[in-house]
Amino acid sequence: MLRSFPEAESGASGVWIDLLSPDPDERSIAEQRCGLKLPAREALSEIQASSRLRADGDVLYMSAALISGTGAGEWSNAPTGFILTPDTLITVRYDYLEPFDAVGEKLRHDVDVSAASVLATLLEDIVGRAADHLEQASAVVSKASQLLFFEEEERPGLKRETRKIRLIMRDVGRASDQASRVRYAFLSLGRMVSFILDRCTPDLDQLMQERFDSIRHDINSLDEFETSLEGRIQLLQDAAAAFLSIEQNDVVKVLTVASVVGVPPVLVVGVYGMNFRNMPELSWELGYPYALILCLVSGLLPYIWFKWRGWI
Repeated sequence: MLRSFPEAESGASGVWIDLLSPDPDERSIAEQRCGLKLPAREALSEIQASSRLRADGDVLYMSAALISGTGAGEWSNAPTGFILTPDTLITVRYDYLEPFDAVGEKLRHDVDVSAASVLATLLEDIVGRAADHLEQASAVVSKASQLLFFEEEERPGLKRETRKIRLIMRDVGRASDQASRVRYAFLSLGRMVSFILDRCTPDLDQLMQERFDSIRHDINSLDEFETSLEGRIQLLQDAAAAFLSIEQNDVVKVLTVASVVGVPPVLVVGVYGMNFRNMPELSWELGYPYALILCLVSGLLPYIWFKWRGWI
């Protein structure tokens, strides 16, 4: 799909030309109108800085991995190309991205815009929505922290603790994935803004320079917030693993104590189960109660020892 802003009957004569999953005919029309070669989808996915950012005279070729998603946690990185000329901004994308529609609606009939101002508006909206992603991830992490560190189980147990931690880690893992995609987007966007300022500063007025510089500062501050968020996520993951390990150790400790307490009575029963002819207790009337008491005492002594040592 090929769209032009502001709207024009020629279809590709506006200040901003947006191509969404263009077919060969649409690519050909845009290339003929602008006299430029549009990047293929494979080129937009390159991760080298030299492939993402390059200049050809007064034309800047840039690409960034933006965030595409439905809001239900199914996020993905969407490689997007930006071609900035003195008069026209061309964007090439293969995924639906809300900022492009939102900015397009604002600029649909606005004829008093420049290519640089359209790009600045796009980047401001993209960074703002990325900040919303971080806020969502931070809210999930805060809720997980509350559940993990401050809420006590009414009926604690390994099964309930395992289920609780599994649910917490699922949510935290999704938040971590969301934050990591935002950081990846910020990495490419930050380089892109710096590239624009380095290459275009002499041609940009003071207001445009301030807007791009503000975008760069916002990206840097949000990147620091994302780093802090990743630290909180790592703490939660480590704490959850430690809590689960402690719960498992408690279970193993109980089983160990039970097995050790049961060894002496088994030994007593084994001895008196030999049925030797000359075993005095066999003809003793109190032999059976004596053996039972001996089993009980031999089992209690290890239990009292463990209790005294504070192991249970």
